[in-house]
Amino acid sequence: MASIIRTDICVIGAGAAGLSVASSAAMLGVPVVLIESRRMGGDCLNTGCVPSKALLAAAKAAQHAREAGRLGVRVRSVAIDRMAVGAHVRQAIAEIAPIDSIARYRALGVEVIEGTAQFIDARTVAVGDRRIQARRFVIATGAAASVPPIPGLAEVPYLTHETIFDLTETPKRLALIGGGPIGLEMAQAHRRLGSEVTLFEAKRIAGREDVDAARLIGRALEREGVRLIEFARIRSVRGAAGAIQIDLEGAHLTRGQTFTHLLIATGRRPRVEGLGLEAAGVAYDAGGITVDAGQRTSNRRIYAVGDVTGAAQFTHAAAHQAGVVLRNALFRLPARRDEASMPRVTYTDPEIAAVGLGEEEARAKHHGVQTLRWPLGETDRARAEARHDGFAKILIDRKGRILGATLVGPHAGETIGLIGLAIRQKLKAGALIDLILPYPTYAEAVRRAALNSLAPSLRSAWTGRIIRFLRMFG
Repeated sequence: MASIIRTDICVIGAGAAGLSVASSAAMLGVPVVLIESRRMGGDCLNTGCVPSKALLAAAKAAQHAREAGRLGVRVRSVAIDRMAVGAHVRQAIAEIAPIDSIARYRALGVEVIEGTAQFIDARTVAVGDRRIQARRFVIATGAAASVPPIPGLAEVPYLTHETIFDLTETPKRLALIGGGPIGLEMAQAHRRLGSEVTLFEAKRIAGREDVDAARLIGRALEREGVRLIEFARIRSVRGAAGAIQIDLEGAHLTRGQTFTHLLIATGRRPRVEGLGLEAAGVAYDAGGITVDAGQRTSNRRIYAVGDVTGAAQFTHAAAHQAGVVLRNALFRLPARRDEASMPRVTYTDPEIAAVGLGEEEARAKHHGVQTLRWPLGETDRARAEARHDGFAKILIDRKGRILGATLVGPHAGETIGLIGLAIRQKLKAGALIDLILPYPTYAEAVRRAALNSLAPSLRSAWTGRIIRFLRMFG
């Protein structure tokens, strides 16, 4: 006979989103059941944010050593110990893993169940011979690597973001399909660690980002030796391990070229299979589970957060959505997710960081949009470090309110949150002008860009008349 567990909140999935809901609810004294069929910490800890940033850090160290000559520091050679790099990546995961562990969550008072969850009706989830009935359910099962239907791909060994970090050797010739954040980051990292890299993208690279930012990053990667093939129409993939070929339609760019490894980086698909969503009355499609602004599904007792919803697949977005669920489910507050100030970062070198509307979207939605821009190379910090590639671009409406921004440069991701806060608070560009920033920093480019909003008024005839009038008084 099945055992029945009754609780206030049942969370399905122990990735960033699910863990945020479970830990916060438990610390508020709410009974919580957490179900996970894979590894605690989800993609972010095990196959995403943490290992990728650890690998990028190793690659950046190698590249900075190669480029140290521009600062007067001579490094004779750079040796890559791939086993040591792999150990660094595993160590980064191991140091964070205890925070997401079963032991920690049980210590917080969460009942953790290892197994596969499936709804059997609108208010009950089955895990093996156990039945969990809860006042509220939260689905946070994340997303898996999406593999495109390329002819021949199924017969060729390939890697995804879920398996690339298991490599113990440096790929000699690496082909990547997909020029989004994962593809760009992995292309640069592996090139810097010694691989020959070719990246194929069906449209333009960094397709979601500002056109100027995409061009700058493309030039940066090509300078380092990454071969970019944009608007690539892949006809087929063939070959075997160590000798993979990619055939393009109407082109001879890769004819006869073989690759030792292939990485598929064409996005991620929500994990909805096997959840029994039909039995629960939860609507979903290929893009993920359908939710409203309060993260509720079509079943008012069930919420969905994080990558499984298909939108804003970032760890910080998952944490934000978890807060929205808790305010709605526990405090009955009309909380809604904030998409306008949600930042995103592509951790290439230089980084691309963006928030709010892009230039084309802003001009489509608003009249009188003004673009404020400042080159990163004209900041004193960039001059001191000989880092000249990058810019700050801020979009404002006719009243001076900030609509969006793109930053390209070192540590851009550390600065973009300032502009996100300004958007969230509906501030004008003048708020950025009034910032008192430490000197010298790359963030000065943001303030200098915002200063451009004053140019029309400073050049106006009225400004000149006021100044001349005041001079009459000494």
